[in-house]
Amino acid sequence: MNISDSDVLVVVDLQNDFCSGGALAVPSGESVVPEINRIAGRFENVVLTQDWHPCDHVSFASQHLPKRPYDTISLPYGEQVLWPDHCVQGTAGAAFHAQLSVTHAGLIIRKGIHREIDSYSTLYENDRVTPTGLLGYLRERGLKRIFLAGLAFDFCVRYSAEDARRAGFDVVVIRGGCRAIDVNGSVAATERSFKALEISCLAEL
Repeated sequence: MNISDSDVLVVVDLQNDFCSGGALAVPSGESVVPEINRIAGRFENVVLTQDWHPCDHVSFASQHLPKRPYDTISLPYGEQVLWPDHCVQGTAGAAFHAQLSVTHAGLIIRKGIHREIDSYSTLYENDRVTPTGLLGYLRERGLKRIFLAGLAFDFCVRYSAEDARRAGFDVVVIRGGCRAIDVNGSVAATERSFKALEISCLAEL
């Protein structure tokens, strides 16, 4: 597949807490780092995203005892999965994986910064209204096609792809550059959603 100067690679949440030994480790999450480093070299335009939560974030199970991680609660914006405390602002867990080497990335977007709203998508918080700023950046730069890779396939990559497609972008998910959590059939649900929205999913690039 040819890559043009109107394409952008969005690398989603390749952070220590989502890798082996992290607070919310995606199985084999760090194994995508070499692939993403390789892929990123093909793009002039690259964006990195970071989960960046305050220590008392609403998505943390520790804020809803006796609830436990992976329980769900209802919040004003809908159902919320409760997670272990992760990617707390300024901590080592929130830092990018040490082997990630994408020095030409033009933008870092931090999401999940609002205590009362979780954020899976890199474009909108989970209330589907509050923007992260990425959408404006993409449009102002004249970028037309979004490639996505990172963690996790069935949450932050999925929601980012869906929002980008609904915003009118062509979207390609690089499956070989993602790893999944798979909570309650979330991988199968992601695949169904991508098919319905005509989001391309490539094994590799």
